[in-house]
Amino acid sequence: MKMVVVMMIMMVMAMVSEANMIEQTCKETPDFNLCVSLLDSDPRGSSADTSGLALILVDKIKGLATKTLKEINTLYKKRPELKQALDECSRRYNTILKADVPEAIEAISKGVPKFGEDGVIDAGVEAAVCEGDFKGKSPLTSLTKSMQKVSNVARAIVRMLL
Repeated sequence: MKMVVVMMIMMVMAMVSEANMIEQTCKETPDFNLCVSLLDSDPRGSSADTSGLALILVDKIKGLATKTLKEINTLYKKRPELKQALDECSRRYNTILKADVPEAIEAISKGVPKFGEDGVIDAGVEAAVCEGDFKGKSPLTSLTKSMQKVSNVARAIVRMLL
């Protein structure tokens, strides 16, 4: 009986420690609430180290880029007058998916966080440039702003690995 109680206490302490890892890490980012929300929403977050948390956020960047590309494809049909800006955004979000995300995953996984930082920074830059191409009339504003915020949080966590 005593052994069971000790094991239960150890399990609770481990869970508290894991939750603290996310909170402590997120305190060092520019958006604590977004960071906690993103990491808590992924089942890997509860047992991840700093590299694992960074990789989770790179996955969030990938998911957001995929979602944005789907929205761009929908907008081609609804808003043909925006074709030129949508083409540019499509190129930029494809760059995020085909270059930035793989670069960040490989770099973080191999313990070379500087190149991982470059990848997540570029994702935010690509989103900002996409937004600017609409000259203030972007139908993608919420998605591009989200990408910039997630990118900034990811960058802060990747920087902890430097």
